[in-house]
Amino acid sequence: SLARKYAIRVEQRRRHAVLGEGRIVGEEAVLAKARTYMNRSGVAARYLLDRYHLAPEALLVVHDDMALPSGKLRIRPRGSSAGHNGIESIITELGTQGFPRLRIGVGRPEGQDAVSFVLGSFAPDEAKVIGEAIVRAVEAVAWIAQHGLESAMNMYN
Repeated sequence: SLARKYAIRVEQRRRHAVLGEGRIVGEEAVLAKARTYMNRSGVAARYLLDRYHLAPEALLVVHDDMALPSGKLRIRPRGSSAGHNGIESIITELGTQGFPRLRIGVGRPEGQDAVSFVLGSFAPDEAKVIGEAIVRAVEAVAWIAQHGLESAMNMYN
C-alpha cells in the first residue's frame, strides 16, 4: 500500500531483501521486504543498514502484533521484542532495541495456534478492520517522514 501510494517500485531483488527507492512526502525512502524467514528478519535489517550506511534509529520496522487489538496502531522509538520472533531477531542482529517500529494489531487467535493464525487469512470482518489499519499505517509512515517520530506517536498512538 505504501509503495503504491508513493509510486515506489519494490523490485530490486537482493540476497536478503527486495528493495524500492523513492520519496515519501518529499523525503528519501527505501522500502524493503525481507527475503528471509520472519525469524531471521535481523539479517535483512542488518543488510539494509550496512548497504545504506545508516544507524538503527533510521530504520522503521512495520510489523504485525498479536498483543494489540485488531486494527490498533502503536508507534515506539525502541523497545523489547515482547515475544515477537522477528523483532527479537532484529534486536539480536543489530545489538540494540533502539530502532523505531510501527506495530499493527492483529489481535489474539481464538481456538487456533499463533503460527496458523498469523499465516492464515483474515475473516471478512477482520479483513475490513486490518484494511483500515493499513490505510492509517501508510498515513503514519508519511507523518513520520514529514514530522518525526514523536509527533507521529502523539497523532497515531
